[in-house]
Amino acid sequence: MKKVSPKRRLFLRAVAVFAVLSFVFGLTAVNLVRIQLIDSEQYKQQAEENQLHDTEISAERGIIYDTNGTVLAKSASVWKVYIRPSKIDNEDFKNDLCRKLSEITGVELEDIKEKADKNKYAYLVIKRQIEFEEKERIAEFLTQYYSYRVLEDNGDGALEETDKRIYYSSAVGIDPDVKRYYPYGTLASSVIGFTGTDDIGRLGVELKYDTVLTGTPGRIITAQNGKSDVMSQEFETVYDAVQGTSLVLTLDEVVQRYLEDALEQVYVDSKGVGAHGVVMDVNTGAILAMASMQNFDLNNPQHLTEEESAQLEEEYTDSAERSKARNNLLYSRWRNFIVSDTYEPGSVFKIVTAAAALEENAVPADMSFTCTGKIQVSDRTIKCHKRTGHGTQDLKHGLMNSCNPLFITVGQKLGKEKFFEYFEAFGFTEKTGVDLPAENMPVKGVNYHSLESMGIVELSSSSFGQSFQVTPIQMITAISAIANGGKLMTPYIVEKQLDENGNVISETQPVVRRQVISQQTAETVADMMEAVVTSGTGKNAYVAGYRVAGKTGTSQKLGKTGEYVASFGCFAPADDPEIAVLILVDEPVGQINGGQICTPVAAQVVEKTLEYMGVERQYTDKEIELLDTNAPNLVGSSVNDAKAMLKGEGFEVKVVGNGETVLNQMPAYNQAMPRNGIIVLYTEKDAERLTVTVPDLQQMTVSQANKYALSAGLNIKISGNALNTGELISYDQSIEPGTEAEYGKTITVYFKSNVDVGDYAD
Repeated sequence: MKKVSPKRRLFLRAVAVFAVLSFVFGLTAVNLVRIQLIDSEQYKQQAEENQLHDTEISAERGIIYDTNGTVLAKSASVWKVYIRPSKIDNEDFKNDLCRKLSEITGVELEDIKEKADKNKYAYLVIKRQIEFEEKERIAEFLTQYYSYRVLEDNGDGALEETDKRIYYSSAVGIDPDVKRYYPYGTLASSVIGFTGTDDIGRLGVELKYDTVLTGTPGRIITAQNGKSDVMSQEFETVYDAVQGTSLVLTLDEVVQRYLEDALEQVYVDSKGVGAHGVVMDVNTGAILAMASMQNFDLNNPQHLTEEESAQLEEEYTDSAERSKARNNLLYSRWRNFIVSDTYEPGSVFKIVTAAAALEENAVPADMSFTCTGKIQVSDRTIKCHKRTGHGTQDLKHGLMNSCNPLFITVGQKLGKEKFFEYFEAFGFTEKTGVDLPAENMPVKGVNYHSLESMGIVELSSSSFGQSFQVTPIQMITAISAIANGGKLMTPYIVEKQLDENGNVISETQPVVRRQVISQQTAETVADMMEAVVTSGTGKNAYVAGYRVAGKTGTSQKLGKTGEYVASFGCFAPADDPEIAVLILVDEPVGQINGGQICTPVAAQVVEKTLEYMGVERQYTDKEIELLDTNAPNLVGSSVNDAKAMLKGEGFEVKVVGNGETVLNQMPAYNQAMPRNGIIVLYTEKDAERLTVTVPDLQQMTVSQANKYALSAGLNIKISGNALNTGELISYDQSIEPGTEAEYGKTITVYFKSNVDVGDYAD
């Protein structure tokens, strides 16, 4: 074997070293290329994460206003507490920290421990939306420390115990947050909706317009050292959050309150499973009020009463089943019935049948039909609610009497093709397009009969509003179409969108979907509907001075034997319509007819709303005769002159004191009071006001209530159809029985008729 020379060996070694170095250098170069060019963004991000502390500043959602600028929903600054698990390396400190943090925040100890154990994380939120007082308690806690003792070398090689401290602020912090507030609590709850703890809309307008209301979050970016400790503010950059777009709703807080107050009373009185209502501007489709009972507090939407919680505990022993039942209960309460549910419209739908028949000249308005109390349709007998029959009547009186046989005949003359054509035209086979979430659309073959499946029986039952379902928002839109001259409008809830400075970004314009019927047909049906209220089944919706046009309904619920939906739809003033109102009571107990329980509710809402809107009353001569009067101004008059004038006009007089001049009076000047009421005259400056105990004036006729009130020293104002006083019975009063009231005070007593207001046939 040839011997390698030292020089050659040295050369080979040099080559080997060079090859190794070249390989290492090449590998390093490749890695540098990969790091700097291929994976540069990844490493850049990791470097920034190590060098920068980035905190998000939650943006406030846009404000939600009513149509007059009243705040219905607003965000406010609160705080959130977070934990930094990566800064916790002492197990005893961790346990102590978690325990104390749980005591202060109310968060479950196990939940905090679970997050504290995630030592790879530098920021985990423990609790959001903390109010000021709780934030102050946490801030005080963060000034404190955990102390412990360790053995350390004293420098001489010996170990001795040393005190150590770990400040809680090293592992816990507080950041800005936002929370949604609803100043009116339960008002319009299912319409406005609410947000979750993540500030995302969960229901209603808050959900439908979530992306619009949501603002742009801000950031606080601060440098941190190698130990991940935040450095001073000179290394801090702040990007301010931008508030979301604000919304102005068509809802009017005052009208909404009128509707909810009336619904709450009928919900209690009827013992139904729900009471629902909506008020709409007939000319634009704007929703002025919308409500369902029972409602819920938007500031605490998860709340259940003690009774409800106890009932769940009693009925469900399994916690999972109980939790599911609890959620179902909450979801049913949150659900907006007007938009998301279907119901059987009953006889309210007869106005659609009448409008279609008149528009197509299928029957004349003066048609003659004799109702015997029933009608034969194919192999079945369909009854009228009046078993003895209504006798001979025209279309107008058929609507006033809510006669089923007449409308079955009208539907048959119209024919199924034309009936279905108008069923579609009035919008009952499509969504209305209202800007609220979860709008339901009746399903062909499930909620209503398709044209193909509609036989003579289905046509007949549909003609008087049975055997199919619609949504309440569809029904009031159809009612409004009759009120406004035949135009089917798109209902809407948001009127305007505003930027953070209050400038208008966009404004909703009314949309006419189509002309359903002619102006003439609409006016004819409106005239018939007004007669329903003055003299027909809707007489309890009568309001003196405001011509109300409406139709009652009472329907058997599909698939639920013995359960009903009572309803009443109307608009006013009949000669120049402004608003439409639809009232429904689901599964009432006792009185079940819409003409009994829904009409008085609608009357209250119509009267208060039109008064609030400044619509002037137009009284007929008959109404003027029946009107209450206003108390004259007697202050300053001599007692003798005042007594003579009052007695001459039919008033009763009571004088308190021995003076010769009237110094005060009850009722006060210009207050409403009956024409034969009582007036108290006070003649001494410091005379003690007379009081009486308010009697129970319910379940009385008008004359009985008036007589009983006067004998107690009180006046009454009649609320009800004064054109039919002989059949009115009182059902409520403005001042509770048993309370004290001033002698001579006027009490409003609410009356209704139970005569010929039924419209349901078994």
